[in-house]
Parts: sequence; structure tokens; C-alpha cells
Amino acid sequence: MADVISIENAKVREIQLPEVFKRPVNPVVIKKAFLSEQSEGFQLKYTDPLAGSRKSAELTKRRFGGKHGKRAYKTVYGRGLTRVPKKTMMHRGSTFFYVGAVAPNTVGGREAHPPEADKVLVKKINKKEKKLAVEMAIAASANKDLVSRFHSIKDLQSLPLVVEDKINEVSKTKDAIKILSKIGLGDEVSRVAERTIRAGKGKMRGRKYKRKLGLVIVTTDDSKISKAMGNINVSVKKPSQLSISDVSHAGMPGRLIIWTEGAIASLK
Repeated sequence: MADVISIENAKVREIQLPEVFKRPVNPVVIKKAFLSEQSEGFQLKYTDPLAGSRKSAELTKRRFGGKHGKRAYKTVYGRGLTRVPKKTMMHRGSTFFYVGAVAPNTVGGREAHPPEADKVLVKKINKKEKKLAVEMAIAASANKDLVSRFHSIKDLQSLPLVVEDKINEVSKTKDAIKILSKIGLGDEVSRVAERTIRAGKGKMRGRKYKRKLGLVIVTTDDSKISKAMGNINVSVKKPSQLSISDVSHAGMPGRLIIWTEGAIASLK
């Protein structure tokens, strides 16, 4: 059983929790599912198959050629030259000036062992195992010891935190801050509101500031509350949209989740 509280932090009723909250938590399974989900967003990095090879650098190594047994024209044989592929920069008659090309040890040449386009970056996971990891992470969100490692919840009496559906009507950020403060999450709002400047070149790449991972509100109607909570670094998700990244703290069990009464009912 869990208490359903109002937006004024008053107990409204008790509700029966779904069986998913009784799952035993295995951090290894949660971490594996998180890494698999993250790997799906990796971008392939490989070179053009023709990079460094778009040069006419084919030279003959033959000593003789032609019908009369003369030296082959445009050959490197007998000239004290290496066998590296070369391209012609200039020539006068049968005397050529070459520059190495194509080979990996030459200027503008190809890479010796470039990344391949067919490399598999996605870490695969079974569907049932992925679903089990999400259920384990949901069960971990009801464990106060696990959640307190990442979130400021000293003013909360118990978990999971179930709020009546009236919270869905919140459309202004100032009202959202008041509600979260009343239910005992004022310190948490202050924690996730802080932002720090990133170290390194990431500042020049559109990600100058960093913010800490905040809590998640799971609701069946996010049309109004989504914008109000988004301004204070609070995620809003529907039960059908939940992934392992939403219910875990970067692959570790203990994400703080606020459930609406309707969201709890949909889990059954």
C-alpha cells in the first residue's frame, strides 16, 4: 500500500501498489540495459573507402617491355627508387619526378587501418531482460536508501511518492516549484536548478553548462505539466514511454520518481 497525497501534501487515500514494486533489484541487469540503450545512439565513424586513394599512382616494376626488348617506359626499375606507389609531378622525356602517394606512410595517403563502416556498435540485449531491468529500476525507486544516494529527500516520509491527478493541471513554473516544495522536495528543486560550466572544449560546442540529473514525474496526461516542469530540470514521462534511462540514475538504481494516481493504475 502507498499513500496518495494532494498537491498540498495532505493524505487523500491509500492505493494498492502494482506487483512491479516488489521486484528484487539487480544493479548489474539495470546497468547492462542502460549501456545497451545508450549504444543505440552511437554515431558511426568511418572514413570514405576511397579516401587517400584518388590518385593515379600505378607504376610498373618491369625491367623490359615492348616488342623490341627495350626498358619499359615510366618504370621505377633501375632508378634507385622505392617500391612505394608514386604519382607523377613532372617529367621531361622519359625522366620523371615522382612523389609517394596512396600508401599509408605518404603525405595524403590512405589510413593503414581506418574504422570500418560495418562495425557493430550496438550492445544487444534480450527483450525480456530489458523489460526486467525497467521493472527493477521502478522497484528501486521505492527504496529510500537507494534514492537518497542521488537525491535530496530528507523531508520525505516514504516512497514511492504518489500524487493525485490534480497535479496535471499545473501549467506555470512558479506553481510547480510551490507544489514540489510543499510535498518535501524543495531541496531537490534547488539541487537540480544549479548549473556549472563544463571543462574543456565542450564549451564551444553548444554544451557550455552542465546540470545534475533531476527527478521524473510519470503521468498519463503531460499536456500542461510538461512545460512547467521542464523549466526547472524535471522530466515528465508517460508510463508507456518509460525507458531504462528514465527510471534509473544513469544506469544505477535509485531515481526519484513522482507517480500520479493514474500512472500507478496504468502499471497494473
